[in-house]
Amino acid sequence: MKDLTQSTKEYAWYSVLKPSWYIEQMRGWSTASYYLLYLGIGIIIGMTVSNPITTVALMTLAAGVLGFTTTVATTNAKPINGLFGLVSAVIYIIVAIGAKNYNDVLLQATYIVLLDIPILLLPSWAKDVDKKVRFLTEEGHGVRNWALTGAFFLVVFGILYYSDTHIFISPRPLIDSLAATIGITGALLTTLRFSDTYIFWTLQGLFSVVLWGLTATQGDANWVLFVTYLMYLANDGISFFDKNTPWFHHQKHVAKA
Repeated sequence: MKDLTQSTKEYAWYSVLKPSWYIEQMRGWSTASYYLLYLGIGIIIGMTVSNPITTVALMTLAAGVLGFTTTVATTNAKPINGLFGLVSAVIYIIVAIGAKNYNDVLLQATYIVLLDIPILLLPSWAKDVDKKVRFLTEEGHGVRNWALTGAFFLVVFGILYYSDTHIFISPRPLIDSLAATIGITGALLTTLRFSDTYIFWTLQGLFSVVLWGLTATQGDANWVLFVTYLMYLANDGISFFDKNTPWFHHQKHVAKA
């Protein structure tokens, strides 16, 4: 019979019980990722302590730090992003409900289903990611792949916009629906290991900056999530241009040149 420990130790959910796993997960990141992580966490903490400390502020701090660490970990293909992503998504959901950004709630729930749980439950999700990353335009199926992606995007946007205007009644339905749709599409492409996902992550970051900037301006949230999404955009830049990350967007094209 196959040894149970041997068969389960590849799963992230099994490893999270071991303190040594967390240390290992923080190793092997690109240098730029480490610098960005320290800078982002420092800014998030600094903004929090410089304002009145409330329950919402502390929850936003936890969501910001864990969420930002998750995105940088994803860039470096570390399964710890599944655990941190799951915890931060739950906190984001609570904050987003209070801010009436209802489609952002759905977006975070989608992250849990498409990203966090699969990473925790599927063995060797991050193993040799650089060899598994592909492009929508590969193998002569670019038109078909982009058409399917576009159709998925339009269907999801239609559903989310309808729910924001007829069911939940968000004060920011258009930007809320667009940001969530872009994020859901990016999450699907990440699960399928398409490098093109970072096009959507970058767009999602831009729209989320606008969404949470408007939310803070209108008094429904503080500015921490606004700045956190600015840091997400910086992380997207690393994914596009840092050849030391497995998702490096131009990697395969450079190799063929």
